[in-house]
Amino acid sequence: MASSGNRQTRFHGRVEQAEAPCAHPGCAAPGEFRAPPADGRRPGFDGPGDWRWLCLDHVREFNAGYNFFEGMSADEISAAQNPYGGWDRETRAFATGGADTPPRWADFADPLDAIGARFARRVDEARRPRQDGRELSGEDRKSLQVLGLGIDVDRRTLRTRYAELLRLYHPDRNGGDRGQEAKLQAVIQAYTQLKSRPAFA
Repeated sequence: MASSGNRQTRFHGRVEQAEAPCAHPGCAAPGEFRAPPADGRRPGFDGPGDWRWLCLDHVREFNAGYNFFEGMSADEISAAQNPYGGWDRETRAFATGGADTPPRWADFADPLDAIGARFARRVDEARRPRQDGRELSGEDRKSLQVLGLGIDVDRRTLRTRYAELLRLYHPDRNGGDRGQEAKLQAVIQAYTQLKSRPAFA
């Protein structure tokens, strides 16, 4: 006899020890599988909707006759069958963690265009010259990224940021935390490289 663990892995979606009986008329088996209601509130914007619970035999019967497109017009069916169908709908925004915000998917007809737009924006930023016309090397730009600074900072801002990061990462200033020593070394190296550059003279 199969254990309940084996039964659960064999049939995806089974809810073990279901208390309610199967919703099919006349069936006394436990309702272990969730199915949309024949009538009633369906899942949508207002919540998960109402569900009915069926036994294995009756959920198989339901699945065999289920038609996702039932009640849709020809245009709605065509839109749902589009390979990009649904990608442009607004969803909850995720935290960016200080990074640049991505483009709004709804502003593009093709998801690849949206991805390309974000990449192009990063490339433009990497190549953008300083407002004062002073040139930056690729190493200068990497060092500025380590310090969390933009390309148009002046020498004073560079020194101020360096001092802030020293206080943050140096064990003598942060309560003896030596877990940040790699970051401290990167900050020192970046500042040392930048302070002698013509752009920050």
